[in-house]
Amino acid sequence: MRYKPSDQERAAKEKISDLSNEEYREEFRRDYARLIHSPSFRRLQGKTQLYPGRESDFFRNRLTHSLEVAQIAKSIAIRLNSEISNNENQISLDICEVAGLAHDIGHPPFGHQGEEALDECMRDFGGFEGNAQTLRILTRLEKKALFDVSEGYSYDNRAGLNLTFRSLASVLKYDRVIPEKNDNRTSEWINHPMKGYYNSESDIVSQIKEKVISSDVEGFKTIECSIMDLADDIAYSTYDIEDAFKAGFLNPLKILYTSDEILEQIIEKIDPDEDKGIEVNDIKEVLYRVFGSVFDVEKSIEDFKSPEEYAYYYSNTAYNTSIESASNGYLRNIITSGRIGYLIRGAYIDNDDYTPLAKVSIDEERRLEIDVLKYLVYCTQVENPKLSIAKHRGQDIVKEIFGFLYSKGGYDSLPDDFRAMYDEIQSNDLQRARVICDFIAGMTDRYCSEFYYRLKSENPKSIFVPL
Repeated sequence: MRYKPSDQERAAKEKISDLSNEEYREEFRRDYARLIHSPSFRRLQGKTQLYPGRESDFFRNRLTHSLEVAQIAKSIAIRLNSEISNNENQISLDICEVAGLAHDIGHPPFGHQGEEALDECMRDFGGFEGNAQTLRILTRLEKKALFDVSEGYSYDNRAGLNLTFRSLASVLKYDRVIPEKNDNRTSEWINHPMKGYYNSESDIVSQIKEKVISSDVEGFKTIECSIMDLADDIAYSTYDIEDAFKAGFLNPLKILYTSDEILEQIIEKIDPDEDKGIEVNDIKEVLYRVFGSVFDVEKSIEDFKSPEEYAYYYSNTAYNTSIESASNGYLRNIITSGRIGYLIRGAYIDNDDYTPLAKVSIDEERRLEIDVLKYLVYCTQVENPKLSIAKHRGQDIVKEIFGFLYSKGGYDSLPDDFRAMYDEIQSNDLQRARVICDFIAGMTDRYCSEFYYRLKSENPKSIFVPL
């Protein structure tokens, strides 16, 4: 994809001697290694994807989800490369993998509920949003590289993993700055996490644009980021359905008999402005196209003594088939693996554009299937009453911890490295709030709960258990 030397540069200078014996590794592959060995990546194993990890070892967490997204993103790139004859236009598989592995690294504990809670706490301190936190972790928080203080950096000279500019560009999904004050957000994002990046990372975003396309354009999004975005939707719309099957919340028969009320909610999320003209029957058609084949039966009505006997056989077979397809691992695998391959085959590069900002899309039929299943999961699972208690509990825990740490003297309970950073900031409330936010956002679900119990439980863990 016409990768330039500037794509492979890093924001912080590194000693050439450190890399002199590694000519066999390209810079983007080095980025991949830095990422998978980072603590932030490992912590994803303790962060919720759809269902809390304590419920079952089967359900996906943010780490396994990210691995699946990386695999799908790489497969999309391989397929697209097979249709690109000019080697100069080949897409980097390493960057696509990096993007897939890193895309959720900024997610806080308790999934989107934790994200909403932290954003509420940070409304007048620059907000909180998972994608923005991802960029901040990669460029500031991870303990891999430092900027030279002689270059003008003051107390905070952290350079994160110091990935190449092109790899950083692959996770920059939303090209907008999140305002520091909630009142300055547009109406769409008032009292809701705003997609974008923090003002504290504005300088690195400008450098990314300059190194990748040599200009500062609006709507910046690289082809690798576009591939990752599609891969994320494919994984979400397929594997979260499988988890819902395993949990017993959904099965093919339930899906085909989804209430019109839920179908209307799905339409509202896919087509909020009603400009696409999607109707309930369109959603039903998608669901039948995806799951209807599960209920194929070999016998016809002529094989039975009466229509009633046939109806009984068919309904009973359909029910058993539906339950079995949800509980039988082999049948679930047939459904999910078949869909992944089918969706990957629908990806294409818009207008044969081979520039860094080329867009990867998928045909309309497959796009609608992805959106329907993605929002079906959201409307039936994320908003399921069975999960609402866990949802509100997670939000309350996050807000309670933030309130305590931000209160007078609360920062004394921060780990040494975060407290040292807090002390160096002195009187800047916005930056101090961000330090607390960074600490909480990096927690796993379990660590966050344990920290909360230290504050509130009558029988907290021993003081000798480290923070």
